[in-house]
Amino acid sequence: MTTISDRVALITGASRGIGAAIARALAAKGCRLALQYRANRGAAEIVAASLAGARHTLHAADLGRLGGAESLWNDVVREVGHVDILVNNAGVYFHHAPFEVDLATWRSAWRETLDTNLLAPAELSYLAARKMAAQPAADPLFGRGRIVNISSRGAFRGEPDGPAYGASKAGLNALSQSLAKAAADRGVYVYAIAPGWVATDMAAEHLRGPDGADIIAQHPLGRVTTPEEVADAVVFCALNAPAAMTGAILDVNGASYLRT
Repeated sequence: MTTISDRVALITGASRGIGAAIARALAAKGCRLALQYRANRGAAEIVAASLAGARHTLHAADLGRLGGAESLWNDVVREVGHVDILVNNAGVYFHHAPFEVDLATWRSAWRETLDTNLLAPAELSYLAARKMAAQPAADPLFGRGRIVNISSRGAFRGEPDGPAYGASKAGLNALSQSLAKAAADRGVYVYAIAPGWVATDMAAEHLRGPDGADIIAQHPLGRVTTPEEVADAVVFCALNAPAAMTGAILDVNGASYLRT
């Protein structure tokens, strides 16, 4: 039986925002981390320096590029040896409202969004599930490995100004549930977290802008979700959620969008 300090978590998009909060939360629990970033190594180094524990590693990869996910996976396994937890957090959003852009812009937005938000997580999940299923069970409750995908409320309510984003997250939900069914009997458990607006640096401009009051008004809490609240949900799924929850999609949106 292994301890939490033996578990390695690969987190994509870990150099800022939600990914950085997830990294801090899992490191505080004792996990060893492999942190993916696309280009800003300085930001990734700042996050790594803020983490509890040691032996954390940094890995540059462009997940929107063909082969980027496989290259990342091979780099992590080569340096660390194994992965017990995969958190697919990296994502992109492009404004491409259908009545505001030309076909070339529309096509480009769809291609880049799906490559990063859906195809890369699908490839990493494939590689992780197969590797995890071949590992000894860490303990009877944890299983052989866990995958946590960061989705969005946009998968359910629609994204009229960024339809490729909503579609990519809906696909990520379907991937999570399909893989949960395929991998359950092998001891690999899969979960998805669906936030709404989160108080990150990327969201700050919108929250301070002319639509900020309307955004806040969507939330009965009177505020948007914090990155730490999303990270808490990820830690639960990555370490403590019961196996019977595999396939679950957890809403973390402050009741701003309720689905039945």
